[in-house]
Amino acid sequence: MVRKGNSEVRITTEQQLERMRSDWDRRARENARHYVATGKEHWTDQDFFESGEQSVDNHIRSDMGNVCQGKSPKTMRVLEIGCGAGRTTRALANLFGEVYAVDISGEMVARARAALHDISNARIYQNNGCDLSVMGALDFDFAYSEIVFQHIPNRDVIENYVREVNRLLRPGALFKFQLHGYLELDTSWDDAWNGFPFSEEMATSMAHRCNFEPRYSRGAGKQDFWLWFFKNV
Repeated sequence: MVRKGNSEVRITTEQQLERMRSDWDRRARENARHYVATGKEHWTDQDFFESGEQSVDNHIRSDMGNVCQGKSPKTMRVLEIGCGAGRTTRALANLFGEVYAVDISGEMVARARAALHDISNARIYQNNGCDLSVMGALDFDFAYSEIVFQHIPNRDVIENYVREVNRLLRPGALFKFQLHGYLELDTSWDDAWNGFPFSEEMATSMAHRCNFEPRYSRGAGKQDFWLWFFKNV
């Protein structure tokens, strides 16, 4: 159920996914890099991809014990959900052996592929916005998502992504990702910008339903609510 003006309109998940796809295609055409990283209106190539390196420094290189669990990163195959214009994908490919990235927007995927055409170990796919069937039966050593689920207004879609990541991860591997933790967030409007908010209890319950161990969290109640979900062995 979404709100338009003073009335409520019932829409299907398929309609909501199509709206998400069209919204992000429009944003990509208008200013892809700004909508991926809203800190700047206009990004140079250097600044945009350096910001991706900084994110990887902050959230992955600083956490290599949990991410790699003794493996060399160059031997690891990793999955990125919501790659946008490839900002973080390039940085992931500089660190890991293989990177597979997905995004719901064909326009974003086209820009990411163009920007990373010279990066041989990064593969970018358009997916359907709710599952990872495009990955087939590949298995992964680590999965990552940053500033993505905060823009998905459908709780069931987010949980299905978490379940799909579990299907693809090797036993014991980590899925590190963000949810929106600000519970007072208005998600009644039908634009794919404000994502469905989760409390710590809601996130923990989702982890157990999807066969994950929710080992750590940071930022509950805030916009950037980080979760460390380890696939049960």
